[in-house]
Amino acid sequence: LRWSEASLPAVFPPVRLEINDSEGHPSSSHQTLKGTSKWATSLENLLEDPEGVKRFREFLKKEFSEENVLFWLACEEFKKTQGKKQMQEKAKEIYMTFLSSKASSQVNVEGQSRLNETILETPHPLMFQKLQDQIFNLMKYDSYSRFLKSDIFLNHKKSEEQEENSPEAQTAAKRASRIYNT
Repeated sequence: LRWSEASLPAVFPPVRLEINDSEGHPSSSHQTLKGTSKWATSLENLLEDPEGVKRFREFLKKEFSEENVLFWLACEEFKKTQGKKQMQEKAKEIYMTFLSSKASSQVNVEGQSRLNETILETPHPLMFQKLQDQIFNLMKYDSYSRFLKSDIFLNHKKSEEQEENSPEAQTAAKRASRIYNT
């Protein structure tokens, strides 16, 4: 006779095991990564965190390539745009800001994949996808690895660690541990 969790009578609630380290804290494999730890796992995770984007922009500004992340963010926002008129306006704004030969913050994309202005008349949510992918890969394989070694990242990581190890944070963690491990 085999029992599945679903077939057990209600009097036998599911057993949840929690693995703790020597100090009674949940094992790190069960903790959710946050902040710099999460940023360091992938560029995608970094770009999902507003604070990560802020720090990455700060770094790229020093490298004179902030336009890359600004273009990527503009494309992400463009994909959410509703209505043809709004799409036309935003598409033109992206084109004039990042892609035109006269652009104020021109991104470095391959010449043959540049858009010409005629495509702006019939915009669609993924019209910049190929260019956005190029810029994403440029950031991922170039500036992202340098960012992880930068003072901006390392100092932020250090301040996070100091915050986590502060007496207030440890007291709150111990209080929570006593509450949930009884």
